[in-house]
This record gives sequence, structure tokens and C-alpha cells, in this order.
Amino acid sequence: MIKLTFCLRRLPNLSYEEFHDYWLNNHGPLVRSVQDKLKIKHYVQVHARKESPMSDALRASRNAPEPYDGVAELWFESEDAILQNQSDPEAQAAGKMLLEDEKKFIDLENSPLWFNEEHEIIPLETT
Repeated sequence: MIKLTFCLRRLPNLSYEEFHDYWLNNHGPLVRSVQDKLKIKHYVQVHARKESPMSDALRASRNAPEPYDGVAELWFESEDAILQNQSDPEAQAAGKMLLEDEKKFIDLENSPLWFNEEHEIIPLETT
């Protein structure tokens, strides 16, 4: 599996609530609607919690920058599956549609993204 990680910062004109509502209730279903065309195996949205004294103290203890508004994680079967999307007209159209929607709520110039592989150190326990 290969994963795309996308650290999102909201557009400056959007409130915390507006950004998270749009991402979850508009963009999320849009991604789901093109999952097969883009060969997405798994999609997770990680929404940052509103600022809190606990988060502020943690950042201060490490001299850390301001947090992202959230992280999107998309899993694909392989690098080949991702490369196939580049030559598939339906996948290209789906990708373009998602990008146009992202421009409505994500500060793309300040939101890094990259492909990566996970190395599980502590697995989730099933009880």
C-alpha cells in the first residue's frame, strides 16, 4: 500500500466551523463518489480539534508552529495504480473535479502533501 498524506490549512476567509463542515459534508462525499475511478482503497479525514490550553501547552513545550486544520489520508494499492490514473481520462476528470472543489476551502499553497509508506510500530488492538 502507498498513502497520500495531505496536511490541510483552511482558506483565510473561512471559520473553523465552516472549513470542517464543508470538508466533512461536501468534499468527503465527493471523494467517495470517485473512489473507484481514482483507485482509492481507503480515505480518512483527521480533523484538528479547536484550540485548547492542552494543545497550546504541547506546542509551546516544543516551540512548534501553528497546527494544520486537518490531515487527509488516502491509500492506494500500489504506485502503479496511482500512475495508471495519469493516463485514464475518467481518473483525470475526477482528479480535476476534486482539485476544483479543494480550491473552495483549502489554502493549497500552504498545504503540503506527499506519498509515503507506513511502518506500524504499535498496532491497534482489537478487543
